[in-house]
Amino acid sequence: MRITFHGAAGGEVTGSCHMVEVAGRRILIDCGLFQGSHELDEDNADGFGFEPSRVDALLLTHAHLDHCGRIPLLVKRGFAGEIVATPPTRDLARLVMLDSAHLQEEEAARRARHRGRGETRPAPLYDSLDVMDAIERFGRTARYARPFVLFPGVRVTFFDAGHILGSASILLELEEGGERRSVLFSGDVGRPDSPLIGPAAPPSDVDVVVMETTYGDRDHRSRAESVAEFEAAVGEAAARGGNIVIPTFALERAQELLWHLLDGMSSGRIPREMEIFLDSPMAISATRIFARHPGFFREEIRGMIAHHDDPFAPPNLHFVHEAAESMLLNRVRSGAVLMAGSGMCTGGRVRHHLRYNLPHADCSVIFVGFAARGTPARKVIDGAKTLRLFGEDVPVRAAIHTINGFSAHADATELAAWHAAAAGPRTRTFLVHGEDEERAAFARRLTQGRRDAPQVETPAMHESFEL
Repeated sequence: MRITFHGAAGGEVTGSCHMVEVAGRRILIDCGLFQGSHELDEDNADGFGFEPSRVDALLLTHAHLDHCGRIPLLVKRGFAGEIVATPPTRDLARLVMLDSAHLQEEEAARRARHRGRGETRPAPLYDSLDVMDAIERFGRTARYARPFVLFPGVRVTFFDAGHILGSASILLELEEGGERRSVLFSGDVGRPDSPLIGPAAPPSDVDVVVMETTYGDRDHRSRAESVAEFEAAVGEAAARGGNIVIPTFALERAQELLWHLLDGMSSGRIPREMEIFLDSPMAISATRIFARHPGFFREEIRGMIAHHDDPFAPPNLHFVHEAAESMLLNRVRSGAVLMAGSGMCTGGRVRHHLRYNLPHADCSVIFVGFAARGTPARKVIDGAKTLRLFGEDVPVRAAIHTINGFSAHADATELAAWHAAAAGPRTRTFLVHGEDEERAAFARRLTQGRRDAPQVETPAMHESFEL
């Protein structure tokens, strides 16, 4: 039995991809896109570190791009095995991968228009047809806490990870040559107080844990404080007469913010006259997909849906589908909440809204999620005075708010609690999906001052370990 880390390792947060080899089978957990700098774009086009055609199955923890975004490339390069996911993850991953292909096709076309004489015509990493081929690889769907046999010697159980709708931690119970090991992949662990979905529910006393450490070195503000700060930021911008730009992840974050806007407007804490524009076809589609899977929500949200009371429809909500409609929003100078992707501002319509609103001191930009190093969002969060957008340096005069309490990722204390629930006294732990500082801090948290300190590893990219 062996595990190899082909992504979200060596201090890299994105690109999750881990391989387990057992009983002559090769099983991938996730196959995500590297996100951030130009160098990471090149990493996406490189080899996987293994031969795709020799992989027998892929288990998908959830539908975020950094976990599913390279699946079409995997299929394009020869993978022909089964992909297993929960029903919401299957539907959302289809949406995410198609959107990714569309953006890559557009970028390849843009580069083609500007290529020099004699240069090879740029090609996208994968296209929409590759995504359709990948969708055909999705087979059975998994339900929480219901084990199934993937192959002889490999039993799989999905557990609620509490991160986004349908997200899962995945337990592999492996047997080979009389040896048995239980290996739990955390996926991305959510917060226990999400207003939409329930808390993570991992199994206990596993032999091996592979867990994320996105916020392994710090705790978030409480959700109540974060909601209050969010409502205050919206109210202050409204009082100044400016707009609010919210770079929004299309899955979970957009729907959660719509819920908080509805709740705030219903109670009078947010001005009801604010116009809300969800300027993201992907987020609009995701919101509709959410409604198809009411069984994966908290009881309160299930009840609202059952009574045809839309939990994602605050007053004055407008869905912006077409690019021409989005461009018209550039003329709006006050009283608007502009929610658009991407959350890290690496692409999408939010970059246009930043271009037109960042220079104005009466406007606000509210960041409500993780921003990887090298991304435009991270630069603004870190205090950049200008931001390079569409070939020009745009001054940053708007009020900047960073509210980490909305993060869908567990903080350090919540990660430690998850680990304590899952691990036994002799559990071996691999820390992934975190920058070096975060992984090192969380490793210290697990080991310092303990006589029975667990064995903790911080794997490098493509590093292998015998189980």
